[in-house]
Amino acid sequence: MPNTYSQLYIHVVFAVKRRENLIASDWKTNLFKFMNGIVVNKRDKIMCLNGVSDHVHILLSISPATRISDIVRDIKANSSRWINENKLVRGKFEWQNGFGAFSVSPGRVDRTIDYIKNQENHHKQKSFREEYLRLLKLSGVEFDERYIFETID
Repeated sequence: MPNTYSQLYIHVVFAVKRRENLIASDWKTNLFKFMNGIVVNKRDKIMCLNGVSDHVHILLSISPATRISDIVRDIKANSSRWINENKLVRGKFEWQNGFGAFSVSPGRVDRTIDYIKNQENHHKQKSFREEYLRLLKLSGVEFDERYIFETID
């Protein structure tokens, strides 16, 4: 669209189903490269991507035409298929239903990138549950804690 200018940053967070520790360090980098390719093919951009064994953080720069739910659906569906086709886990790999998406102002992009890059150290001190609830509260998202997390059966 001519004369349409935007700079939209979205911090996306999603977890492995039941928050199982399935993302292994020996293939995590390849998973992230694969996810990046999905986003690039949509003509959007990953500013930063990192995670730990049970969840992923992505800072996206998206166009106004991008629907957040569509791009996250595509990332999750295609990456889980890639994990399963490459037999990287025992059984079937799945992402948990849903995701968190938080707008990031241009002035906080660098800080958000640092936060995402530092996930391994961050999670030595805080659980994913604590982190996710904090993000929801800081962003002013209304939620019912009973429906946020699927637990291990």
